[in-house]
Amino acid sequence: PGLELACHYATASPQDVGGDFYDVFPLDGKRWAFFLGDVCGKGPEAAALTSLTRYTLRAAALIDPDPDVVLTSLNTALLLDAAVGSRFCTAVFGTLEPHEQGGFTVTVATGGHPPAYHLRGQGTVEAVQPKGGMLIGAIAGAHFASHSIHLAPGEGLLLYTDGLTEARLADGQMIGDEGLTGFLAARTAPVSAAAIIEDTIALIDATPHGAGDDVALLALSVPLADAAVDGFTAAATAHTIAPAGEMPESRP
Repeated sequence: PGLELACHYATASPQDVGGDFYDVFPLDGKRWAFFLGDVCGKGPEAAALTSLTRYTLRAAALIDPDPDVVLTSLNTALLLDAAVGSRFCTAVFGTLEPHEQGGFTVTVATGGHPPAYHLRGQGTVEAVQPKGGMLIGAIAGAHFASHSIHLAPGEGLLLYTDGLTEARLADGQMIGDEGLTGFLAARTAPVSAAAIIEDTIALIDATPHGAGDDVALLALSVPLADAAVDGFTAAATAHTIAPAGEMPESRP
């Protein structure tokens, strides 16, 4: 309640199984968790590691939802599994807790993953990337760090895999972090999860060859129309996560 979610997943090739993943799930009566990431490589091995990563993140979060602790647990699990070999992954893991002034407190930790983007409206875009987040499953004792923001009504958060920023423009240059930041800052549409995803898909489709790698997108936003929910100020709107590649429809 009080949050709009939208997602998109596109494979670069129907013949290769990719390693991008995302999920949103409840922690308890008021808190939720979300994550998005990318396993190195493709094929059955990458798919197996993706499954291990998703279930480990869920299980670890139910024991201790602190994002730093969750990524540390995943790092340990990957290093202990001989079947993983030298493969590793990158990920963003976050928690959502209702904020007393409306919206949510979002606490995010990253492990070697591109930054999330906090869209605050009126062209204001801020990268959310705690310092020190290392690759997950690469070395023992990897360091992770978390950072908290207030996702207020009218604001949104975009998470993505690097297939987005590595898509090439007509001049052959990759979109890159700067290109994505500029694109998001220039958006004129309202800050809603569905609109963010639609506009980002349009950005990919406008490139000459589309994305050369798999792309996973997850957007979160807080509607401006607020209503009290369990003592907190939040929009009483329920949304569903759609199957991969489909846009979810919000239900009032």
